[in-house]
Amino acid sequence: MNMTTHPRRQTILIVDDSPANIAFLGNVLKEGYDLKVATNGPQALQIAQDTPDIGLILLDIIMPGMDGYEVCRRLKASKVTERIPVVFVSARADIDDEALGFAVGAVDYITKPIRSAIVKARVRTHLALFDQNQVLEEMVRKRTEELAVTQDVTILSLATLAEYRDNETGGHIVRTQRYVRVLAENLRHRSRFRDGLNPEAIDLLFKSATLHDIGKVGIADRILRKPGPLTPEEFAEMKKHPGYGAAALARAEQLLGKDKSSSFLRLAREIAISHHEKWDGSGYPDGLTGDEIPMPGRLMAMADIYDALVSRRIYKPPFSHQKAYEIIVNGDGRVMPYHFDPGVLETFIDHHETFRAIAAEFADSDEERQALDGHTETAP
Repeated sequence: MNMTTHPRRQTILIVDDSPANIAFLGNVLKEGYDLKVATNGPQALQIAQDTPDIGLILLDIIMPGMDGYEVCRRLKASKVTERIPVVFVSARADIDDEALGFAVGAVDYITKPIRSAIVKARVRTHLALFDQNQVLEEMVRKRTEELAVTQDVTILSLATLAEYRDNETGGHIVRTQRYVRVLAENLRHRSRFRDGLNPEAIDLLFKSATLHDIGKVGIADRILRKPGPLTPEEFAEMKKHPGYGAAALARAEQLLGKDKSSSFLRLAREIAISHHEKWDGSGYPDGLTGDEIPMPGRLMAMADIYDALVSRRIYKPPFSHQKAYEIIVNGDGRVMPYHFDPGVLETFIDHHETFRAIAAEFADSDEERQALDGHTETAP
């Protein structure tokens, strides 16, 4: 059995309003390539949009309606067609015409009368370059994807390591990430939040939320794992963890340098330093009020409080979702509704059942999962 595989035939789009020119180019190229033909600019643009495997466009300049220069500009302005190499084939031989062709995005310029040997050589060269560029771009894409995955895993591992010192598992990180995303996605259409909550920013918030408590690595175990209330001196030490985390992240930004410092690290630092600030100014470490508190910290504050209430801690059992909801909305002396950004609080109220679902899905134990519905309710 013949197992020979044939190389993929590349596709070329010929754009010319002259049947004679189309016939000539077709005869020159038909043996080695699949050909598509357009006789005007709009038709060429439509074919290029609808045909994902076009490797090269041979484009006439002088055409009625839309000339070749405008066709090329529109091709390069579209995300779908911007990478397709364009070679102008034109009777215009003036150097200014050729310069304009390159200026609008062409990779080459062939003047008429057309010589078959020149056309074949130029087409072969540019298709080879196009294929090579696609291979390189795919390699870069895969490598970038691998680096991004590695970064995400490393960040989550570091954050989980810090979390293990404070809790029995790292589930708090996974849950708070998702609470923050729920809040962000439902706040992004409000005028107060719109500028800072585009889809890219929400993805960065989701990732950076993992590091909100990274500063706890600087707090002694006798304080982190104390089963009873903290003394004033111990609480003063605990209140230093936002600063420890922000300082570590600021150092990471400094090591990267100003030009390479990422928006991810900036958001992570804002969350680390501000997630214990309160809307009324009674939080720490800086006693910020209202919109002085960075927006990521305001979202994280709600996520952190809710999760602390419905999770087991060394100093408390897990509360039910209903109990946590009532504490956040009505207050209990320690947590008060005016501690939260009003917009964030309203969004929590509207989507609290989604919080419950996240808490149940990523609960650390059956005890927490059952407590969410009040089955093992223990009074605070």
